[in-house]
This record gives sequence, C-alpha cells and structure tokens, in this order.
Amino acid sequence: MMPIINLSAVLSLYGQSYSQQGFLGGATGMMMGFDIWYFILVIPALLLSLFASAKVKSTFAKYSGMTAQSGYTGVRAARRILDQNGLQQVTIEGVKGHLTDHFDPRTNVLRLSESTYGDNSIAAIGVAAHEAGHAIQHATGYVPNKIRGALVPVAQFGSSIGPYMAIFGIILQLSFLIQLGIILFFGAFLFYLITLPVEFNASSRALRLLEEQGILGDAELKSARKVLSAAAMTYVASALSAFASLLRLILLSRGRNGRR
Repeated sequence: MMPIINLSAVLSLYGQSYSQQGFLGGATGMMMGFDIWYFILVIPALLLSLFASAKVKSTFAKYSGMTAQSGYTGVRAARRILDQNGLQQVTIEGVKGHLTDHFDPRTNVLRLSESTYGDNSIAAIGVAAHEAGHAIQHATGYVPNKIRGALVPVAQFGSSIGPYMAIFGIILQLSFLIQLGIILFFGAFLFYLITLPVEFNASSRALRLLEEQGILGDAELKSARKVLSAAAMTYVASALSAFASLLRLILLSRGRNGRR
C-alpha cells in the first residue's frame, strides 16, 4: 500500500529520486493573486487528496480492531499467498512506519509495516495480500505494471522540470518552452494514470486469493474490501491532482497567448 497517496515512494523503489511537489503545483508562487486556476483546480484537488488520505487512515484503524477468525497475521497471509503462487523466492521483511507497506521489484522483497506485519486484524491481512498481489503482478509480467515501471524516469523528470519550464515559458512568453514543459508534465501524469489499474488489479487479486485460500470469511472479505477501496480512492485523488495541475498549466498558457 505504501505511505498512502505518496507515489514518490513508488518511484523511489525503482531507484529514482523524486519530489511530489512538482505534481501538486510546482512554481505556484508565480503571480498567485492572478493565478485563478490554482484556486479553482489545484486547491480542490489537494483537498480531495487530504480527505482520501484521512479516509483510508480511519478505515484502516476501524478494521484494525477486528481480528480475523483464521488467526492469520499479515506476514502469514502474505507468505501463504506468495507460496501458493510459486513465489517462494520473494522474501518478506518488516519495515518501520504505519502503512509503509510495499513490494520492491528491484530486490524481490515484500516489506510490511509495523501496523501490518505481525497484526492479525482484517485490515492488516487485506493490506498484506494487496502487496502480495503486486509481487504476483511483477512475476507474471502484468502489462500495466510493466508500463508503469517504464514511465518512472519520465515521471521523475517531467514532474520536477515540466511545471517550472512551463511557468517560466509563460513569464518569458516563449511558446516552445511552454509546450515542452507541458509535454514533460503530461508524461508524469501518465504515470499517475497507469497506476490506477495496477492498484485496482492488486486489490482484486488480493480479495480473490484471500477467499480462495480461506484466509478470510465472507463477512471479513467485505471489511477487507472497504479497506482496499478506501486506499484506492487515494490513488484516484492523486491522479485527479496531477490532472488538475496539468490542466492549470494548459489554461495558463492559453490565457497568456490570448493576451499577446
């Protein structure tokens, strides 16, 4: 699941250094009083992201208090799912933090947070199974996951350089600089977009495998689905935030061109 809504952690798993600030409105200091699109587009998207993050934390906390009847812990559930799918080579490690769970494709290691690893709650098992789903995606060559991996360098460069390039192009009235910045940022937006099917698929795999292997009962599966659905909303909010920032740059560039 990773730090929820923090896709910079996804990028770092592929060996990239990345600043999420670029996605969420880099160079917003430019004429803030006249940048109406920042208030119309970007701020509402950021508020949605904050709401989604709060929602997943509250949902996880709620179902962390419900113990699974099977007695499985997060680590046991993940290990069984991995083994049943022929992934004995994937190791599981504990990692500090809350909801910092992630699968590292570089080292083939699934890392579970302190709130997931040894916990036998429905929430912990759901999150652990979700991350096991990512490991299965990697092993089976799930196409959207491969595309996302290929987009990592594009996202890293486009998010950190694109917005500033577009804003400076608007200030200096250099059309080629504006267009290049928007194109670069569009590449970063694609990373957010392709992340959606990757996350949805990992959750659907997790729920199916938890049911097939009898790790959670029917009523417990409904609760786990609520946890994973809340997490999915954070990724939707992230994609909308990226789209809002991209649209803002496009509208700013058109407004500047219209006044020339």
